[in-house]
Amino acid sequence: MTPNQTGALLMTAAMAAYTFNDALIKLTGGALPLPQILTIRGIAASALIYLLALRLGGLRLRLPGRAWGMIGLRCASEVAATYLFLTALMVMPIANVTAVLQVLPLTVTLGAALVLAEPVGWRRLAAIAAGFAGMLLIVRPGPDGFSEGSLYALASVASITARDLVTRRMPPEVPSMTVTLSASLSVLAFGLASSAAVDWQPMGSREWLALLGAALFIFAGYLCSVMTMRVGEIAAIAPFRYSGLLWALILGWLVFGEWPDLLTIAGASIVAAAGIFTLYRERRQARRLRG
Repeated sequence: MTPNQTGALLMTAAMAAYTFNDALIKLTGGALPLPQILTIRGIAASALIYLLALRLGGLRLRLPGRAWGMIGLRCASEVAATYLFLTALMVMPIANVTAVLQVLPLTVTLGAALVLAEPVGWRRLAAIAAGFAGMLLIVRPGPDGFSEGSLYALASVASITARDLVTRRMPPEVPSMTVTLSASLSVLAFGLASSAAVDWQPMGSREWLALLGAALFIFAGYLCSVMTMRVGEIAAIAPFRYSGLLWALILGWLVFGEWPDLLTIAGASIVAAAGIFTLYRERRQARRLRG
């Protein structure tokens, strides 16, 4: 296999792992409060990430104050994104929530242009506009506005966009493993703190297996993502992140008996096409700048 083919396979595996995690969390959502889910999954996932960081030697805590400030901002965005996304997941079909999140490459590109003053040509702006139109087909606000689940999903997109924009400004001396472990521990801390407001529910073998499985899938997704960045060309591999939508469609149908209507599928297709075109244009611009 070529490096790009290996990277594409790893990206597809990462998206599958993240989507299986979402499905397992959704399965437990009716029986357990969200803080309990975040705490138990967070303990297992943080332990696995810590062991991986030790193995890779990428954990570094002696960083300048500015770096820790950026990490703190990113962690706050991560906590908000996790809470909002999982709350949306509990009340929306998994494929619909996943489809809304496919707009992320477009929102990050737009945010980089507005906040970081990165150049964006008219073709990418047109693709962003088309992608937002596709997103409206997915969430379809009615006469009373957006549904509660749609609002949570859109708010999670805003939080993840903020997280990714902060990551772009992260000092180069900050190791990715330090950032990832900090984010995982922040979500765990949020789960523990918010547990004071809810009553934990007894857990049977089904719930334990689901949450431990979710932690393993989160870990596997991150591991595949790290490996993806080390092989092939990122611009050639990145479009395979949209395979997550296919996994969400399959799991939604097999596990939850959900299948989105034609408008939702059309909207998701528009969003994916706009995102792939944006990635293609960014790749061409990067090549032009190099030479």
